[in-house]
Formats: sequence, C-alpha cells, structure tokens
Amino acid sequence: MIDNLSWMSVYPDLVLLVMACVIAMVDLTVTSPRRTLTYVLTLLSLGVVAVMQALYAVGDNTIYGFGNMVVSDPMGNWLKCFATVAMMVTLVYGRPYAGDRGMLRGGEMFTLSMFALLGIFTMMSGSNFLVIYLGLELLTLCSYALVALRRDHATSTEAAMKYFVLGAMASGFLLYGLSMLYGATGSLDIGTVFKVVNSGQVKHQVLVFGLVFVVSGLAFKLGAAPFHMWIPDVYQGAPTSVTLMIASAPELAAFAICIRLLVEGLLPLAIDWQQMLAILAICSLMIGNLAAIAQSNLKRMLAYSTIGQMGFVLLGLLSGVVNNNTLSAANAYSSAMFYIITYVLTTLASFGVILLLAREGFESEEISDLAGLNQRSPLYAGVMAICLFSLAGVPPLVGFYAKLAVLQALVSSGQALYIVLAVFAVMMSLVAAFYYLRVVKVMYFDQPITATTVSAPIDVRVVLSINGALVLLLGILPGGLMSLCARAIIKTLAT
Repeated sequence: MIDNLSWMSVYPDLVLLVMACVIAMVDLTVTSPRRTLTYVLTLLSLGVVAVMQALYAVGDNTIYGFGNMVVSDPMGNWLKCFATVAMMVTLVYGRPYAGDRGMLRGGEMFTLSMFALLGIFTMMSGSNFLVIYLGLELLTLCSYALVALRRDHATSTEAAMKYFVLGAMASGFLLYGLSMLYGATGSLDIGTVFKVVNSGQVKHQVLVFGLVFVVSGLAFKLGAAPFHMWIPDVYQGAPTSVTLMIASAPELAAFAICIRLLVEGLLPLAIDWQQMLAILAICSLMIGNLAAIAQSNLKRMLAYSTIGQMGFVLLGLLSGVVNNNTLSAANAYSSAMFYIITYVLTTLASFGVILLLAREGFESEEISDLAGLNQRSPLYAGVMAICLFSLAGVPPLVGFYAKLAVLQALVSSGQALYIVLAVFAVMMSLVAAFYYLRVVKVMYFDQPITATTVSAPIDVRVVLSINGALVLLLGILPGGLMSLCARAIIKTLAT
C-alpha cells in the first residue's frame, strides 16, 4: 500500500509530469510560429515546480517513499530547484535561436525539456539503483532527441549519433557496475547496500570490480577525462540552445548521483573510489585545459573548459574521507556542491551571450565572431567578460570563491597527496586563464568584423542581466549559498 508520505515525497515531480503531458496536448492547438502559448505555459509550470522544491528544501525534512525507493531530502530538493531554474533560463535564452532555425515547428523542444527535467528529478531523488538508472535513461533519451531536433542539419544529426552511441556505452558501464554491486550485496536499496558493505562480509575484490564500472559511468555523465570524448563534438554539433541544456541542469543531476551512489551507498569503499576520482581529476584538469588552448571554436573551447571544471568538482568529492575519518566530509562535499551550482550559473550566462549574438543564418560560434563586441554592445561584452573571469577564477567573482572552497577542503585534510593535487589544480587554473583572457582580448581590443548592433527580446535581456549580476554578487557575498550547501549536505548525510 502506498501511503501519503510516498506521494508527498514526489508531489513536485508529479506536477512536472502532469504539466508536461498537458502542455504536449495544448501545443497541438498552437499555431504561432514562436509557440508563445506553449512557451508561457512551460515557464509558468517550471516556476511553480521551482517554488515547490524550494519550500520542500527550506522545510529541512527527509521523506522516504515507495518502499525507500525515493527520498526527498534537502540536498536533492535544492538541486532540483536549481535545475528547474536552469531549465527555465535555458528556454528563455534558446527560444529566439530555435525559432530562427525552424526548431519550433512543433512544441517538442519544450515538452522534451520538461521530460528531461523529470529524468533529472528522478536521478536526484533515487534511493534505489533502478530508480536512478530509470531517471538517467529518461534524461539521456530526451537529450539525444533534442540534439537531433534540427532534422535537416547534418552536423546536429552527426552529433546526436555520437552522443547516442557513447551514451549507450556509458549507461552499459553504469548498469553493469550496479548489477555487480547488487550481486555482491543482494539489494538494490542504497541504504541496505551501505549496511552490507560496512559489515565487511562481502568480498572486497567483487565490490571494487563493480565500483570501477560505476565510477566509469559516472565519469562519463560528469564529462571527466578520459571519458570526455563526447563533450567537444556534441557541444559543437548540437544546436546552441540544446548545448546549453546539456551543459547546465544535467551536471547537477550527475553530481547528485555521485553523492547518492558513492557517498550514501559506498562510503566504506571511499579509499578505493577516492583514488579513482583522483586519477580522473588529474586527467580532466590536464586534458581539458591544455586542449582548450588549441580551439578556435568558442563552443568547443567551452566544452574543454567544462572538462577542466569537472576536475575541480572531483577534487571536492575525493577529499571527504581522510584515513577512514569522515570529519571533513561535509566540508568537502558542500564545496563540490557549491562549485557545481556556481559553474552552472556561469555557463548559463556565457552560452546566453553566444545565443544572443547568433542570428538567422549566422551561428556566432567562432572566437573571432566576438571581435569588437564591446564597441557593438558594452553590456553583453561585460556579461561575457564576467563569466570568463569567473571561470578562470579571478576575484571577486564567484568562480574564485568556488575554487578556493575546493582547494581549502583539499589542504585542510593535511594529506601530502591532497596538497600536491591542490598545487596542480592551481597550476592548471593558470593555464586556463590564458584561453579565457584571449576571448576577453578579442572582445575588447580587436576591431569588429561587422557593424551590426546586437538586439534581443526583453525577456532575454532581463534574464541575462540578472544572470551576469548574480555571478558577480555571489562572488562578493558567497556566504549565503555556501551555508545553504553545507546545511543541505549535513542534513542529507545525517539520515
């Protein structure tokens, strides 16, 4: 029998599901080429869901439902709230771009985005291996379809095929790893798996064998090297509005399932998976930042930048357990959560500027397309510069504080290896500063190629201005978001 607590744990998810179905039906009657009614209904629905998630998160309650398969806790609820807001911002930025390229002939972009968000919600609230996997599949299937939304565009179709093939392989890795853990522990429930692993009655070799495949699957979803090969091609080939969707909210879901599987389920094996994450972090920082230097395509450069940024998230995740002591776990995991949230915020604004500069028949994807942007539009050049400086870790922007929080978590562990990793991360950040500052130089000091002024709908201008201001304000006043992340992680780990 399903009790009221079970339904209470998934109310916002149900609202999202119902509204996605309603909007799909309503869209059949919409004749506007820009799908105005569909767009407004989608934003209103997502706004209501975001408020519901925020209210759940503020309540600080942890609710288990459907036989402990689903959990509603502060970390999951805050991440759902931020993912919903990220999806709303993505749709605001992406609608003019999609309309100019014939991607709004139907309402698929809006309904698929809502179902992708439902997959993200399912991943974040999963307390069972199968629930997490079902959420992952719902997200990825919607993502494949969105990448291929420009059916007459060869590059987008190629990107969708690459994404599909590599995504299927990564899903296989994760599913095989989870099946090994199920075989070893006899349970799909994450809490039960933790108890069985902690009891020490299961062969260590079997657990580590399954763990290798799980970490490989998670690394693909995060975009960590050497499982990064899909990111540059998909980012470049997908329509830019879809690239932004892939680069924002799903990263929050990937972080959530890392916490669910590795921390809540497999914390007794921390010494094993932390070593794997250390190798992934080193590869990501090195490959991502060095490869980005050689790029002339802006979307491809930001793709390699993402790989480097994920290296920092992994550094936060790997510094939680020191000598089997979990005293620093909350500090480490909350710094990683703060990093991923602020990274998504910055990514939204940077891709928002790229979308805004694109017009019918012109993609604005090359770094040279930004030449002299400051002379054409000081506001948008300023927003882009703030984002790039933040990604580079320049104070007083939020990216600086995010990097500082992760480095502080590493150094405070007192471990020589972690201190070496922190020094390596700083060196790679200096390398990254080169390619970020190169774009700023092009915007401010190169002569503009075209004299056309930049115009955008009022909703895009307002959201982009707020987005850029938040990157600056959260860097000056990071305490609120940092304490929110710390409280969410502490409450979640305490259950």
